Amino acid sequence: MSEDSLRLSFEFFPPKTDEGRIKLAAVRDKLAEFEPDFFSVTYGAGGSTRDNTKNLVKQFNALNAPVAPHLSFGGDDEQTIKALLGEYRDAGVERIVALRGDMPSGVGGSYQLVYANELVAFIREHFGDAFELEVAAYPEIHPQAKSYEDDVRYLKGKFDAGADNAITQYFFNPDAYFYFLDQCAKVGIDKPIYPGIMPIINFRNLMRFSDSCGADIPRWLRKRLESYEHDPEALRDFGEELITELCETLLEGGAPGLHFYTMNQAEPIARIVNNLGLSE
Repeated sequence: MSEDSLRLSFEFFPPKTDEGRIKLAAVRDKLAEFEPDFFSVTYGAGGSTRDNTKNLVKQFNALNAPVAPHLSFGGDDEQTIKALLGEYRDAGVERIVALRGDMPSGVGGSYQLVYANELVAFIREHFGDAFELEVAAYPEIHPQAKSYEDDVRYLKGKFDAGADNAITQYFFNPDAYFYFLDQCAKVGIDKPIYPGIMPIINFRNLMRFSDSCGADIPRWLRKRLESYEHDPEALRDFGEELITELCETLLEGGAPGLHFYTMNQAEPIARIVNNLGLSE
């Protein structure tokens, strides 16, 4: 990267097929050219991808690619999570993305969610400072939050429990991020909060993701994207320009870096990073 002070990271999900794993290896190699601070690997609802996540993390680590596994308790007990963390530590993993996680589908009321601040505290209790801990933040507020103020206070609780940094849910309105930072500062949060960036690749998938996670798509943008629904090339070009401008605004406004939700694709991310001059 051209600016040593800016952090760059890329997020992947564990492929389910051999074909997907081969493709992801090529994507990783392509994005590794940008010398990111780390790659992160997601963890399915209820820990449903635990083994796939762990295997992918170990593969990355063996290649000296800095990697940060996502982790939530899911349906696992403390000993299982403690053993998994021990495996990661012994393999040389130095960073964990600690999350509450989502309720797996088809699970009844007996399923108990362990909140991210509790997981952070658990990791600190048993592993001290062995890991740098990332947590999630929601500039447009978690869809299950009771209020904006409650959600900001909950993020502070994660930091108070021992988190080092936060990565945000993706958004398309930079003002939402900057306002969120102001509100966080007012409650005493002074740790870095990195904006999460979602490339615009597939219209329908983006609509579905956004509706489920509470990421707002402004009406003007939704209408513009709808007009490109059947023109993938125009959608790609428009999306690249829009997300590049969003990133430029964020970095000019003082964002400490960027975290890209890659959707296991290299080219859309590479074009944006190149546009930003972060590859020089």
